[in-house]
Amino acid sequence: MRCGSEIGEECEIDSFVAIGGQPQMRGSDPIEGGVRVGARTVMREGVTISKPSKQEGSTVVGPDCFFMANSHVGHDCQISDNVTLANNVMLAGHVHVGGGTFFGGGAGIHQFVRVGGRAMIAGNASMSYDVPPFAMAAERNEMRGLNLVGLRRSKTPSPVISDLKRAYHWVYGGSGDLRKRAETALEQRECGIESAGLEFLQFFVGGQRGFVRPRSG
Repeated sequence: MRCGSEIGEECEIDSFVAIGGQPQMRGSDPIEGGVRVGARTVMREGVTISKPSKQEGSTVVGPDCFFMANSHVGHDCQISDNVTLANNVMLAGHVHVGGGTFFGGGAGIHQFVRVGGRAMIAGNASMSYDVPPFAMAAERNEMRGLNLVGLRRSKTPSPVISDLKRAYHWVYGGSGDLRKRAETALEQRECGIESAGLEFLQFFVGGQRGFVRPRSG
């Protein structure tokens, strides 16, 4: 662990973990501090968490995360609580991850990508587009539907799931610009009544990248 890193209480740091290494980028000046890890986060063998790319920046990992062996969190990432990275997951710089999201082993996430809360990314997947909350994504930028198994395991009420399904079909049930379809759904208020559905729709309003889509055909 490098000087300047802040580690919360009751964290588990296994062998060969590197917290606060310099950002992996060319031409970067030495950075002091800027890494914060929340309480009770587990970092198994060989986990690496890089410093931010600028002196005033930060790389943040929330509480109660579980990072399995050899997973990597790049510079300037913002990781919320209860996020799981399975073995060899690679998060590039400036990735934002919502709470409760799971990444399967070997998944790679492009820089500046947003992954919404309680999403599930399949093992060995490659994501260069944003993944909305409560979604399942696999392969290369492929939307596989809602993370219904995760929702039911967390005892999400049926009305909340039903509203989320309506929001999903509003956005992905036709052709055209996903951002505009989400904006129309927000305006018409036929879905997004529950907090999860609203979070799903609002995700499409932000961001600078495209969004994962179902496999064509």
